[in-house]
Amino acid sequence: MSNIVSNYIEAIRDKDRVFDLVAPAVSPKLDVRKGCILYMEDVSVSFDGFKAINDLNLYVNEGELRCIIGPNGAGKTTMMDIITGKTVPDKGSVYFGQTINLLDMDEPEIARAGIGRKFQKPTVFEEQSVFSNLELAMACNKNVMPTLFAKLSGEELSHIEETLELIGLKDQRMLNAGALSHGQKQWLEIGMLIMQRPKLLLVDEPVAGMTHQEMDRTAELLISLEGRHSVVVVEHDMDFVRSIARTVTVLHQGSVLAEGTMDEVQNNARVKEVYLGE
Repeated sequence: MSNIVSNYIEAIRDKDRVFDLVAPAVSPKLDVRKGCILYMEDVSVSFDGFKAINDLNLYVNEGELRCIIGPNGAGKTTMMDIITGKTVPDKGSVYFGQTINLLDMDEPEIARAGIGRKFQKPTVFEEQSVFSNLELAMACNKNVMPTLFAKLSGEELSHIEETLELIGLKDQRMLNAGALSHGQKQWLEIGMLIMQRPKLLLVDEPVAGMTHQEMDRTAELLISLEGRHSVVVVEHDMDFVRSIARTVTVLHQGSVLAEGTMDEVQNNARVKEVYLGE
């Protein structure tokens, strides 16, 4: 077996996140006829007596770009862990559309249902090209070995080309991912999620460590995803949130403190008190 194949397989096995090469397109069971793609109702979870999530109620509409903000310890990461099956709540309900109960599913099943998550630190195959990273991430009903050796169909090639254009890495297609800038790696990982055709993307602090130019490009990218995907962005940079936000949800002590436009939440007296320190 060649070194490149061995490296691919080892990289897949060692990745510290859900990365499913056999993920099909969105679950045929997904029902968004009422316009809402994510329901979290009365959700609570405690760790060693600390209530990380406290009767959380959150609703995300199909195709919207939602920003989640809040101080450290507000429950943002735990919320995403619950949605993706990494953490099981003590109580409450979490539904993907009208009928898919996420609490009855494990992490790979949730990924296959159409939910993708991007962590703060970009996780790409650094020794492989940008093109190969997108090819590996493609949502195909294939096992690892056939995926590595199969000839791409015209539709698959078109999907890769469209994604390269979308994430702004068309000129870097044959460059090893390890040679990309920090911002470019973030865009590549977003592209890898897009290749799996998720309906809901969870994006954690996408602009941490970026230059202002990279932040502007990231804002354009996330805004371009609105409508074709539902996108939930957790971010601390308020200037960036303002640049992309339609609706902002503020978490505090594991529950929703306020929700509305950026101006509305920034002018909310409780938000100023607990989040802005006023």
